[in-house]
Amino acid sequence: MDPASPLLGRDADRAPSRDADRAQARDADRARALTRIKVAATLLLLSTAILFVVARHFEPMHWAWGYVAAFASAATVGGLADWYAVVALFRRPLGLPIPHTAIIPRNHERIADNLGSFIETNFLAPEAVERKLGEVDFAQHMAAWLADRERSAALAAFATGMLPQALTAIDQGSLRRFFGERVQAELQRIELAPLAAGLLGTITEKGQHRRLLDELLGVLEKLLANEEALAAMREKIRAELPALFKFYSAEAYLLRKIVASTTAFIAEARENPDHPLRGEFDRFVKGFVQRLRGSRSFARRTEELKRELLARPEVMALAEGAWDSLRGFLERDALSEDSQVRRQLASMLVESGSQLARDPAVRAEINRGMVRVLGDFVQSQKSGVGRFIAEQVKSWDIDVLIGRIELTVGRDLQYIRFNGALIGGLAGLALHVLEQGLKL
Repeated sequence: MDPASPLLGRDADRAPSRDADRAQARDADRARALTRIKVAATLLLLSTAILFVVARHFEPMHWAWGYVAAFASAATVGGLADWYAVVALFRRPLGLPIPHTAIIPRNHERIADNLGSFIETNFLAPEAVERKLGEVDFAQHMAAWLADRERSAALAAFATGMLPQALTAIDQGSLRRFFGERVQAELQRIELAPLAAGLLGTITEKGQHRRLLDELLGVLEKLLANEEALAAMREKIRAELPALFKFYSAEAYLLRKIVASTTAFIAEARENPDHPLRGEFDRFVKGFVQRLRGSRSFARRTEELKRELLARPEVMALAEGAWDSLRGFLERDALSEDSQVRRQLASMLVESGSQLARDPAVRAEINRGMVRVLGDFVQSQKSGVGRFIAEQVKSWDIDVLIGRIELTVGRDLQYIRFNGALIGGLAGLALHVLEQGLKL
């Protein structure tokens, strides 16, 4: 293990606590700033009220105090009205049961429902979701991840580590029988004659069937050179000859003549590309392909042969034996420290990542597929997302919710009180000036 890993683990454990401490520190700073601005706004309101009283007291002594009183009285009313409006958002002013106050607490559930519906309708709209998903290069991230040998090796190790359990689950459950039945059903559905005709037609068009003839001739030539095969053929010929010919060992002479003639014929056919045997073989293969394509009776016999073959218990036993051998190999290899499957899988993952990084067309196709799949998933689940958000907001403690909102926008709301006092004062002053002008 990497010696630094315990330290990294402890650092990772401390990270959430450090984040929480920083968040608490920020909240404390916001709370102090909010308290300061509240005190300042309240002092401003008291100052305008005191100024109004003072101005009214000295107004008889000089006409200018009337303008000061008009400004101070309107500023006090404006500041008081905005204080009422700000407080009414979160609670009842002075605890009085005034209608249409404590707006947020009284409309907690409606706000939650509207928020969920708003996010579902606007943020999770198909166009918005597809546009945002289109900005992400999923294929490039996938390619970079797979191209990293350590990550691919870890993924391959995880996959091979799960392999024995998966194989055991397949054997113990009904999956093995299910897969076998499905494979057999699919094989039964395959029309063998058209498939074989297409395969042989492709081979014939490319002239590859001639290589098959060469291989067959080579096998026959080796057979004629095999001593055991020749001895068996000699005994067969001897058994068919009359006794008189056996006495003169005529079978040896006949066998030599047959072998010599056949060997010469094979050599001539292999060396001569225009040999009649090759032409006959070409006609046979093409005729066979035509029968596969056009003969219903031939196709019917082929299907019957396929069904009989698949129904044979030997075929099922062969398939089960192959599965058992494959399972045994995979289990032993997965437990090996030098696992071939794990090594090949890791190499394949790395190579896949490298090829993906080099092929922009494939990456574009993967990205389009990811956008479609994730977009459809979001659209199918967005109503649930809206309900989830609404339920979460409803579950929040209303006092905690109001506290969070005040910490976030409380300072701006308090500045409304300053603005209200200023705008109200200026409006009161303007009205006083208009009143004095009308008296002249």
